[in-house]
Amino acid sequence: MKDILETLDQRREGARLGGGEARIAAQHKRGKLTARERIELLLDKDSFEEFDMFVQHRCTDFGMEKSHVPGDGVVTGWGTVNGRTVFVFAKDFTVFGGSLSETHAQKITKIQDMALKMRAPIIGLFDAGGARIQEGVAALGGYGEVFKRNVIASGVIPQISVIMGPCAGGDVYSPAMTDFIFMVRDTSYMFVTGPDVVKTVTNEVVTAEELGGAKVHTSKSSIADGAFDNDVECILQIRRLLDFLPANNQAGAPSWPSYDTPDRIDYSLDTLVPDNPNKPYDIKELILKVVDEGDFFEIQEAYAKNIVTGFGRMEGRAIGVVANQPMVLAGVLDSDASRKAARFVRFCNAFNIPIVTFVDVPGFLPGTAQEYGGLIKHGAKLLFAYSQCDVPLVTIITRKAFGGAYDVMASKHIGADVNYAWPTAQIAVMGAKGAVEIIFRSEMGDPAKIAARTAEYEGRFLSPFVAAERGYIDEVIMPHSTRRRIARALAMLKTKSVERPARKHDNLPL
Repeated sequence: MKDILETLDQRREGARLGGGEARIAAQHKRGKLTARERIELLLDKDSFEEFDMFVQHRCTDFGMEKSHVPGDGVVTGWGTVNGRTVFVFAKDFTVFGGSLSETHAQKITKIQDMALKMRAPIIGLFDAGGARIQEGVAALGGYGEVFKRNVIASGVIPQISVIMGPCAGGDVYSPAMTDFIFMVRDTSYMFVTGPDVVKTVTNEVVTAEELGGAKVHTSKSSIADGAFDNDVECILQIRRLLDFLPANNQAGAPSWPSYDTPDRIDYSLDTLVPDNPNKPYDIKELILKVVDEGDFFEIQEAYAKNIVTGFGRMEGRAIGVVANQPMVLAGVLDSDASRKAARFVRFCNAFNIPIVTFVDVPGFLPGTAQEYGGLIKHGAKLLFAYSQCDVPLVTIITRKAFGGAYDVMASKHIGADVNYAWPTAQIAVMGAKGAVEIIFRSEMGDPAKIAARTAEYEGRFLSPFVAAERGYIDEVIMPHSTRRRIARALAMLKTKSVERPARKHDNLPL
């Protein structure tokens, strides 16, 4: 018996070494952790239960029968993050470059199936070179099996992808179908075809970083939701994100102990909005002063900065926050901002996370670039997302709410439950200057008349009370009481229930 136990220990030690000491050292030299080190950091201490440690590929082509490494380039299993069960797989770059084989894919799909059955989040740590070429169509079939499960699990359990090295070819499509993608600056990249293929086909000379690095995907393509400086920071932030997410679509928003009182008053908010309606202010200051203990996890911070999305808590319970940012493009809605917010709103609705929306929007961005780029359809995505929501929706208009953007930003008309406005709110078809120039075009030659007409328009429409008179705004509130009013509204809305007509699925304006 002792010999058998010693053999087991030896086999375990061999499997844990992956591609061997030399390749582990090379991984560290690149500034990267190994797959097992990443899992150890992600999960609670001693909570990892590994599956399929001894699985090996069955390929016999191109000399592969002479090369077998236990685990076959991916580490899979489950554990806990702050006591909550999560499933995880981590590509091991030290074994065949983390490339996907038939058995490698089977290890991942086993974990995907278990995560779905257990209704628990799944996290994929990617550091791989794509499909294992020696296996041909068997590897491609493995990708397909993984992709199908990504789709089946979508909206049922949270799926998070963390890109911590190369991620190319078929490997990029699984992350693309998950809920969140995070990257590590300077050591990770994603692309369908690499720099060599790009040069051959299009004659473009581009580096891997320029083609698909973290900066590209967080600020230009919107593929990634965030980027961090190194493996350690990235994984610690993933742990933080998980605390905001429910285990599944039936569990409800998670709740953690809070030392912040729900009726906290902040008088500094009374002077947050400048007297000059064209002067910007930072909406993040409002968010941080309203959510529990100033704890806000922003999503896609570097992309479409004219809108802010992220997670916070109210009375310990997770909420989603969407807010126009007057500091960037005056908070206007454009194609990028609409898509960014729409995807976030749909995630929150899928997982029963209440949404709080802060509105200061002068309208949609005009111009040929926006119209040719499909602003109508992209704007409709956000409208569609909010209209589809059956989670609690609380909206606060802090200043401007002009034109169609007023409707789109969680207005009462498209389904918001509680709509508040600050006394500084201006709700109208457009700003006073533009409105007067259209309505009183014949008087444009008389500056005195135009000034009088502008003052008349401002007095009639640029206040929250016209909307309040019609019931479109439930209450005009004091800015300093914003946290208390939101907390009470969300507490009241906990039992919200909405019935929808039966249908196979909607036809989102993609």
